[in-house]
Amino acid sequence: MNLHLAQVNIGRLRGGMDDPRMADFYANLARVNALAERMPGFVWRLKDDSGTNALSLHWLGDPTMNVNMSVWESAEALGKFVFQTVHRGIYVRKHEFFEMPAESTVAMWWIPAGHIPTLDEAEERLEHLNTHGPSEFAFGWADLPSAKSFLEKKCA
Repeated sequence: MNLHLAQVNIGRLRGGMDDPRMADFYANLARVNALAERMPGFVWRLKDDSGTNALSLHWLGDPTMNVNMSVWESAEALGKFVFQTVHRGIYVRKHEFFEMPAESTVAMWWIPAGHIPTLDEAEERLEHLNTHGPSEFAFGWADLPSAKSFLEKKCA
C-alpha cells in the first residue's frame, strides 16, 4: 500500500494583518506557501476560497486560531520543507507570531495515497494525540522514527 504523510498544525495568532508584530509572518505567507507547492514530495495543502492560503479557515470556529494542513509523499519531503528552506526562518520565530499552548498543536498520520484529509479528520487526530499520546493513529515530530517503522512494517 502506498502511503503519504498528512499533517495539521494550528496556532492562535498574536495579532491581525494590521499588527506590526505580525508583519513578517504575513509578508512571507504567500512565498512560503508557493515554495511548499514547488517542493519535491508535495502532494496537497489546505486552501480557502482565495485559492492562495487558508487564512479564512479557522480551527473549531475560533477566528484567532489558524489551521494549516498538507499532504506529503514522505516524512523526508515534509522535513526538508519545514527545516531546510526559508520556512525554517519563520518556523523558529513561531513564538513571536503564535501563542504557545500547553497541548500539542501539530499532528501527523499516514494516509492512503490519493486521500485528501478533512478538517474533521485532522481534529480527531490532534485530539487523539493530545488525549492519548503518540500512536500509529497520530504522532508528532519527535515520534516520527517509530511512525516510520510502523509504515515500513505495514508496507512490507
